Amino acid sequence: MKKTALMAAALMLAMGLAACSGTASETTAAETQTEAQTEAAAETTEAAEESTEAQTESEAESSADTEAKAELQYGDVTVRVGSLKGPTTMGLVNMMEWAEDGELPFKAEFTMATAADEITAKLVNGDLDIALVPANLASVLYNKTEGGISVIDINTLGVLYGVTGDESVSSLADLAGKTIYMTGQGTTPQYAMDYILAQNGLTDSVTIEYRSEATEIAALFAEDPTITAVLPQPFATVVQVQNEGVTEFMDLNEEWDKCPDSGDSMLLTGVTIASRTFLDEHAEDGLVDAFISTQRLSTEAVSQDTAHTAELVVEAGIIEKAPIAEKAIPKCGIACITGEEMKGALSGYLDVLFNANAQSVGGSLPGDDFYWMAE
Repeated sequence: MKKTALMAAALMLAMGLAACSGTASETTAAETQTEAQTEAAAETTEAAEESTEAQTESEAESSADTEAKAELQYGDVTVRVGSLKGPTTMGLVNMMEWAEDGELPFKAEFTMATAADEITAKLVNGDLDIALVPANLASVLYNKTEGGISVIDINTLGVLYGVTGDESVSSLADLAGKTIYMTGQGTTPQYAMDYILAQNGLTDSVTIEYRSEATEIAALFAEDPTITAVLPQPFATVVQVQNEGVTEFMDLNEEWDKCPDSGDSMLLTGVTIASRTFLDEHAEDGLVDAFISTQRLSTEAVSQDTAHTAELVVEAGIIEKAPIAEKAIPKCGIACITGEEMKGALSGYLDVLFNANAQSVGGSLPGDDFYWMAE
């Protein structure tokens, strides 16, 4: 571009000098024109050399950036990550894309499953280094492995919502005498709902029927949209989109916070745990911090570009259609909470569950080594 512009300027200058020449000064004008052309040519050559030099430097910098980008800071170590199909994986999809594009400072492999037992078994067997699991299950696993795992962050807040097509139900209090459908028996959804019902004196007046998959409950709504259910996101959004007249009547995050003895606890869904072996092996090299930092960036990317995240969620097979995913994502509680804030929220949550049902956290509350604190 610079070279072309300089050549055009030189040509215009030469034409202008030629037009101004007279008969008596033809020789002088010609000499002047020749000098101008020579100077313009010299400037053009110099500009071309500068352009070539700049291009060479740019290419060198680009090459250096590419090499730096591809350079793995942690050698041949591959971080093996397991997560559940749903919000926990939704927070990882951007990170998964970066890993595939070679944009991480470490290698990473991702496994997604529909059952938490599958993920925890792989972690215990040494087939995974990091897993994203239900919050109470992390405590159970800690007790079973005698401190063999630690929590490195909270990845998902509460994702449970009440939905119904029954016009007589518009609040928690309206559930008295009703039957509600839920998933998650023996895990976070059951314990959270049991706690909220107990705190509101509704334990004996509400009947809960459990199903193994949220898709089963979605099918029930297709048959009878007037049923009532408590579903995790994104399924709570899916049934509203698919069934006219079905609306959200309750956010369990809000109901949890209203409970008199909930204290500073938070309703949590998922946490990220790592095996003690993995944590000990990388206690000094910063790999754990690098993973958490990348995970945090991935969760931030969810809100910064929800549309792109929705596309990745569809590609991962979590939700079928991007418009539904984009609508559900803001309510999926995607987070990355670490350190003291993590410890306070999680310990308070587990304490509430322990007081309601000790077996929900594995029979006893975990020790301080359950909470991994970056130095």
